[in-house]
Amino acid sequence: MRPTRRSTPVLALTLTLAILVLGGYAWLRAGTETAEDAPETATVTRQSLERAITATGVIRPLVGAEVEVGSRVSGIVRSIPVAIGDRVERGDLLARIDPTELRAQLDQSRADRLLAEAQLALATSSFERASALAADGILSAGELDSATRDLAVARARLELERARLESSEITLGYTEIRAPIRGIVADVTTQEGETVAASFAAPTFVTIVDLERLEVLAYVDETDVGQVSVGQRGTFSVDAYPGAEVPARVTAIDPKAEILNGIVNYVVRMAIEPRNLEDDGADLLLRPEMTAHVRLLVERREQVLTVPRRTVRRRAGRQLVTVLRDGAWVGQEIEPGFRTDRLVEVLEGLDEGEIVQLNQE
Repeated sequence: MRPTRRSTPVLALTLTLAILVLGGYAWLRAGTETAEDAPETATVTRQSLERAITATGVIRPLVGAEVEVGSRVSGIVRSIPVAIGDRVERGDLLARIDPTELRAQLDQSRADRLLAEAQLALATSSFERASALAADGILSAGELDSATRDLAVARARLELERARLESSEITLGYTEIRAPIRGIVADVTTQEGETVAASFAAPTFVTIVDLERLEVLAYVDETDVGQVSVGQRGTFSVDAYPGAEVPARVTAIDPKAEILNGIVNYVVRMAIEPRNLEDDGADLLLRPEMTAHVRLLVERREQVLTVPRRTVRRRAGRQLVTVLRDGAWVGQEIEPGFRTDRLVEVLEGLDEGEIVQLNQE
């Protein structure tokens, strides 16, 4: 039988679809192969490089920035007008002890001084009379000496009572316990109504910490401490304020090492630098015992030509990169300079903006 005319268009349509499908598959496969074969690249750029030492540390108060305030007299605690977290200025009242007994002692000292003044006046009058009688020959020399001695004793007794009165006034002043520094009340260890005894040791009432006088103690590994020096700049951050960097400066390196878990560390003391209002860390409230993540700047290069470390390979003592020039990949020797964990400074061999090939890892 002869094929009908209607079968011819169907066959042609089928062949056309098959050609299109095969062509599309070939095009997709070619595109996939091109993408897979294309190398990873990077651009030669200018940027600042720096090398730093990282360490873990802790925030501590400076010497004199944390004070335990106690009592120098014994007695019953009448009032403690501060609580933990209160800000106090130097001279603010922290606690008051019952002054009744000490006030009575002060009154007694005042009375003793008045008595000594009266005795001095009497001794002075007796001496003047004895001197006049001795001049007329009526009083013997021994009696005059006795009057002179009584006058000297009266004067000494008055000085003694004056000193005792001053001591009583000072002791009475100790019943009002005032802040020796400005800061924040960190702890209150005595309550109202308690009886304190200051005979052997001053009992602690309040602990004050000046949060503006803190320092950072960084524990630097022995392999890195040789790169640290007094005056060196750095930054640190704390977990309470992620992303905020606070400037600091090395003030001292402790000569004695601290061994933790068999690792030798040296304590590097760092002063916290003043912060500008525009800085991210300007309004941070740093507290003692916070963990500090320290970064000490060792070296910095400004705006130098750089390539990723993955672009550089070593061949027979030469440093080479693969660079795209005139549409082809060619090898190029470079002179490297400063290095960081990710980047290499290029002193010679490349120009800014050139494309280099990353080595496959």
